[in-house]
Amino acid sequence: MAEQDRSPSGTGRLLAGVAWLVLLLGLWLWGREATDVPPGASGPATGDMAAAGRPPRGDLPPAHHPLGTAPPQRLDIPALGVRAPVVARGPDERGAPDPPPFGQPGVVGWYAGGVAPGAAGTALLVGHVDTETRPAVFHRVGTLRPGQRIGVVRADGALAEFTVEDVRIVDRDRFDAQQAYGPHRAGRAELRLVTCGGGFDRASGGCTANVIVSAYLTGTRTGTRTGTPTGTVSPPATGTPTRA
Repeated sequence: MAEQDRSPSGTGRLLAGVAWLVLLLGLWLWGREATDVPPGASGPATGDMAAAGRPPRGDLPPAHHPLGTAPPQRLDIPALGVRAPVVARGPDERGAPDPPPFGQPGVVGWYAGGVAPGAAGTALLVGHVDTETRPAVFHRVGTLRPGQRIGVVRADGALAEFTVEDVRIVDRDRFDAQQAYGPHRAGRAELRLVTCGGGFDRASGGCTANVIVSAYLTGTRTGTRTGTPTGTVSPPATGTPTRA
């Protein structure tokens, strides 16, 4: 095959670069506004989620080679008792990921305009932290620790297994989309769980920060029975959750 057939044209590279810049702009706006919560709802307290430090790199498993593309169907977080359906969400009017409606607190949104969980790159999953009446699907994601597991059941029957490597709170006023959502290491399949953090800002109608859980693909199983996602959320632990 000729070299020009194997390599993207200059025009193709330019268009891809422009599309990435547009997405980053949308994500920057999204990080500042899309995790809005209704008045009366609360978010987790602000703080350095990784203050205790991540474990030495040798304590985390090696990355698994990326999978092909397949839509996600269910998100499993065993440590939190979460087993929730995942639905595709398109961009909003700003070109940023559109989170699930507040009327679906047990549903996780996948930005279908981006990477599928398990494929090379960074996949984005967003969920609400709570509603006016009860905890939502990502109520306790800020309590996850490096080394804990996250599973994503995909439409191809594979269970993509991710390992948490970082949990952070990113202040809305200092939000950097590239730093928050860009890949930590090139060539890996990475995952971001994003929800509201900090306090409720009545002036803007949103949260003052975002909780961002970063994970990467470390294994896969095939022939997984998907079952029927229940959207279950374990009740919050009593007292104040310990944060990393």
